[in-house]
Amino acid sequence: MTDEILAFTEGKVGRLRLNRPKALHALNEAMCRTMIDALLAWRADPGVELVLLDHAEGRGFCAGGDVRAVAESGKGDGEAARAFFYTEYQLNHLLFTYAKPVVSFLDGIVMGGGVGIGLPGRYRIATERTVFAMPEATIGLFPDVGGGWYLSRLPGRLGQYLALTAARLDGADMMSVGLATHYATSAKLDEMKVWMIERPVRELETILEGMADVPGDGSILDRRAEIDRLFAADTLEDILAGLEADPGEWAQTVLEGLRTKSPQSCKVALRQLREGALRTDFAEEMRVEYGLAAHVSMRHDFIEGVRALLVDKDNAPVWDPATPESVTDSMLDRIFAALPEDEQWQPLRL
Repeated sequence: MTDEILAFTEGKVGRLRLNRPKALHALNEAMCRTMIDALLAWRADPGVELVLLDHAEGRGFCAGGDVRAVAESGKGDGEAARAFFYTEYQLNHLLFTYAKPVVSFLDGIVMGGGVGIGLPGRYRIATERTVFAMPEATIGLFPDVGGGWYLSRLPGRLGQYLALTAARLDGADMMSVGLATHYATSAKLDEMKVWMIERPVRELETILEGMADVPGDGSILDRRAEIDRLFAADTLEDILAGLEADPGEWAQTVLEGLRTKSPQSCKVALRQLREGALRTDFAEEMRVEYGLAAHVSMRHDFIEGVRALLVDKDNAPVWDPATPESVTDSMLDRIFAALPEDEQWQPLRL
């Protein structure tokens, strides 16, 4: 147990509240384990019919995982990094397959690990304060915690655009592309939670529909045609060439940002999404992503990306390989190579 997760019940509702405000509720392994233990206990408890997932004090929702600790482990034997990913992915899968309804209040930053716990919920409420992103290519990682599943199922080439550029979506955008199921102003959330706790679970959808707001079309849709055209290619080299050839100001801005990302991470993400779109089993997606995490967390780009963006904060990572052309297919094959059978990720045995 950890006080960085508040796990308790109110009536017939299980409450999971992220409570690490100084780190924007970034996840560590103890937090993941506490949530797993609570969810397993409530799964077997007929007195708990609904789970609410939100954050307590400070800004929320969840800024990701504790990647500084993971990178420090990656400098050595990587054992702690693998342990974190293993437990985190078990939590992601448990939420994805949880039989009782889970309502996620995505009020604030929803990035990286926050995506992994926020998107599996059956009901996902975005607000005017929601900021969604998968910024892993910025730190030399890849869009994990199910990113290969969620992003590959977005309309057109939005998933590839988000994975490569770390572009941000607001609450209206999340509704427009189907990542959120409902939208409500943040001022309403406390009242919504009271109603959900006080009323029977069979009235949950009525409460959600009755208190939801209409956000309007997300601005991401205004760029949909450009995104589909400019990110249509399956290779990073072709995407960069298309952006370079486009004279538009937006394309050039995107190109400038994309050139700062890890070429290795971008190529891993493109292959991950291409393969993830074909999968029908979320557990298999998590198994593959765990293998990727085990490899990538010990490679230069991740350790260097965390140093440059989060430790020294000079924002000047030196990627190796430095160019897309230098990230070869054989290098990607090694990163995607399956782990030995006794080291592979497995979902919780329930």
